[in-house]
Amino acid sequence: MAVTTDILATYRHPRQVLRRLLAGPAHEGRALAYLMLGCVLVFVAQWPRLSRQAALDPNHDMAELASGEVLVWIFMAPLAFYALAALAHLVARLLGGQGTWYRARMATFWTLVALSPFWLLRGMVSGFLGPGVALDAVTLVSLLVFALLWVATLREAERAEPVASDVAGS
Repeated sequence: MAVTTDILATYRHPRQVLRRLLAGPAHEGRALAYLMLGCVLVFVAQWPRLSRQAALDPNHDMAELASGEVLVWIFMAPLAFYALAALAHLVARLLGGQGTWYRARMATFWTLVALSPFWLLRGMVSGFLGPGVALDAVTLVSLLVFALLWVATLREAERAEPVASDVAGS
């Protein structure tokens, strides 16, 4: 399926979408691709805010501000998301989870991608309206949706993987 179709389907059935994404062989390149796609989309979502900031502050130009965001979202955020996925997997193991490190990464990274419409909306509100109640509301809703989708996908990721005899028997 197309990524956009999977994003929309994630809002209705997050566990089923992740199950489908995990159905193939574990491939770290795919997990990294989702992570980088998510980080690039969040970076792009920052452009309206950066444009507003550059227009309001003559001491900064757009290129200067964007270069700082590149450093954050393309180089540092991926490391933070790897750490977040590892921490989530460790907590899930303490609670009886039986997934793998890879599955926890896929759940975390896919949730980042799936929330891209919210990141883009937040960026537009930040750029067009600036700080205020609207931005706070969009941020809060975005974080809540992220938490709900992430918990749902992590639950799927931490389920016991079916063994070959289970798959053959069904």
